[in-house]
Amino acid sequence: MGLWKRKITVADDVVTSAVHLTLRQSLIPCFLVTILFFLWGFAYGLLDVLNPHFQKSLNITPSKASGLSAAYFGAYFLCPPTISGWILRKWGFRVTFMCGLCVLAVGCLLMWPSGVKASFGGYCGSMFVVGAGLSTLETAADPFLAICGPPRYSEIRLNLAQAVQAVGSFVAPLLASRVFFAKTVDTAQGLKNVQWVYLAVACFVGLLIILFFVAPMPEITDADMGTQEMEICEYDPGPFRKQINLFLAVWSQFCYVGAQVAVANYFVNFCEEAGKTPAQSSDIFAAAQGLYAFNRFLAGGLMTIPAIKPRFVLATYLCMCFVFVLAASQSSGNASIAMICLVLCWESACFATIFSMGLRGLGRHTKIGGSLIVAAISGGAVFPPMTGAVATHLQKIKSKKPFHMAMLIPMAGFICAWIYPLYVNILNSEVMDVHRETDVGIVVPSDKEMALNQVDSHVKPGEYVATIEDKN
Repeated sequence: MGLWKRKITVADDVVTSAVHLTLRQSLIPCFLVTILFFLWGFAYGLLDVLNPHFQKSLNITPSKASGLSAAYFGAYFLCPPTISGWILRKWGFRVTFMCGLCVLAVGCLLMWPSGVKASFGGYCGSMFVVGAGLSTLETAADPFLAICGPPRYSEIRLNLAQAVQAVGSFVAPLLASRVFFAKTVDTAQGLKNVQWVYLAVACFVGLLIILFFVAPMPEITDADMGTQEMEICEYDPGPFRKQINLFLAVWSQFCYVGAQVAVANYFVNFCEEAGKTPAQSSDIFAAAQGLYAFNRFLAGGLMTIPAIKPRFVLATYLCMCFVFVLAASQSSGNASIAMICLVLCWESACFATIFSMGLRGLGRHTKIGGSLIVAAISGGAVFPPMTGAVATHLQKIKSKKPFHMAMLIPMAGFICAWIYPLYVNILNSEVMDVHRETDVGIVVPSDKEMALNQVDSHVKPGEYVATIEDKN
């Protein structure tokens, strides 16, 4: 009976022991949350392969096929800043994880009737519900990994978890080319296979809901983050409207994700245009996703070296994305395929690094800030339709390389996203480096400090820091 009666929520104005979570204490909860990253990596990778197959199976244009991405990522625009963010601030991380998993399970089950009716509109609606569930999970998961443990390892934790997501994105197109569409390319039977995949995912999600209810997991509150910020920088972040670092991170994430999704959505079309078969194109995409996953692990490892700062990594990687997508659009054949694969390689560390640095210095605004950065993933609903519209127009005027030239749209996204690394390297480098070098969570605090930080203090969000200082 104790399991069902235990309290699984903590008020957001309560200072808990999570302020000083050590590396060892954070390992198990971070591992559990990392499982979720594989889930949406798999869903995202499958989406990229379904897109070109739907174009042929359902006889629709590239611009219309982008409706799948618009539905999936449109949920990211609606949920994180509204209902998902509210659940996170009201009931905490555990409840948000469970709610997101429930919605995801419903979306996966809706794929079955959509497949029976062979309805593209049904698939889009189902994908919106899937996106709503995954966006709710990300509203909690990305901030949780960024703040669960020593602050100096924030970018490393999130990059390694995102690497696991990339493994899911690698597995999905590989299964699609070898299993789902191996002998049923662009047929009704191929789409029916997808129904069974999503049914299996729904069952697996049901097991995860139970796991996240019973598993031990710390609740990290905004009061914890405010206290931690005082220990690191000894300053209050001020009102939310002055968080310039956050707002630029949101803009950068919006443009970057939009560009990334546009490249991925039309990767298979791009390869077919370069002379490959649909099956070969899916295999190449799987290989590119494998390279993407490997480089995420590599980037996480490189950031453990003190001299290699996350802000340097972000500036370099985003710049290389621009260089290689431009080269891909202007070349042809195998050379263009090599260039587009390298774009995926350089994309690897961008999302997690933007996210982690965007939360730096937010203190008590961390949860709402995380919700906004997750909402910026909705850029994936904007850039792919534009890319698809350009490709469709070029096809109508009989262009020889419509999908190659359409890659200039994501190129513009990478350029716009580069504003943020410029800001953190030129104007905000001190804040980034202080958090990178802090010993919070590394050096164990004294018994007196631990006792003070474990006191349940119900105070107004803007006053809790002063209250703790008074107790000293």
